[in-house]
Amino acid sequence: MRSAWGYSRGMHPHLLDVFSRLDRSRAALGAAVESIAPALREQRPGPDQWSVAEVLEHLSMVERIFTGRIADAIATARAAGLAEETGDRSPLADAIETRMADRVNRRNAPEVARPTGTLDAAAAWAAVEGGHQRLRALVSDADGLALSGVMLDHPFFGAMTVYQFIELIAAHEGRHTEQITEIGRTLAGSV
Repeated sequence: MRSAWGYSRGMHPHLLDVFSRLDRSRAALGAAVESIAPALREQRPGPDQWSVAEVLEHLSMVERIFTGRIADAIATARAAGLAEETGDRSPLADAIETRMADRVNRRNAPEVARPTGTLDAAAAWAAVEGGHQRLRALVSDADGLALSGVMLDHPFFGAMTVYQFIELIAAHEGRHTEQITEIGRTLAGSV
């Protein structure tokens, strides 16, 4: 049986867990975007603040970067003879979850992940969806392999497994879902 996202319920439980989290994150993001009138999605709520479209573009850029890193790590592990999954899945560390959820302390995105502002909200959403499809296809193709042992380095958080990187994508999306909700409140107050 395939889910609405195109993966099999017969896939490895570790992968089902992280994809389920990604599904919940994506649904919340979609609801936050839909709660804002389409005409306001390209409007910045204030100086030096991103519009909804820019937040979505940023999310697509980060996911593209992370998916590329995951692809490289899986390819390297496969070339080295990646075995079947037998390990436990360590969830994303609480300290990382807390940091990602923190909306009080602003952070600046690295240059490579800063939105260009050239996409409207519909195109930015399509880029986010396309990124998710690429990520799911890539990781689904490695279903059943020992992804709990495939490590990637994050420049700030350090070494993480493929599963943890997928959870990081979901946590990052959650952070920006809150940002979109805040944008909606600000724009609603200025109308």
